[in-house]
Amino acid sequence: MAEAAELVPAGERYAGAHLAALRATAAVLAARAHPQTATRRRKLRSAWELLCEVAPEMGEWAAFFAAGAAKRAAAEAGVTRAVSAREADDLVRDVETFLAVVATTVGVAAD
Repeated sequence: MAEAAELVPAGERYAGAHLAALRATAAVLAARAHPQTATRRRKLRSAWELLCEVAPEMGEWAAFFAAGAAKRAAAEAGVTRAVSAREADDLVRDVETFLAVVATTVGVAAD
């Protein structure tokens, strides 16, 4: 997250912050998810959908980040007008808050 916050192009900053949220979500999934032993193949689901399942209290966060996924994809594709500097800065702040929530959820100290 610290690296993402320092990126100058707004799109890169936005994408980096969104990726930090995705990595934090992976930590929650690793801490709380229970592997399925079903033999039937399950439909692929996004990390945000899985987050809602294993940590229902984070449902609003999951919806928020899922809504920003298309902007992140556009920013990663190099679409310069996909994200404004303000949107990137707002997301950086939101992800910092989310990281603190995740740290508490998984029982580690926030940086």
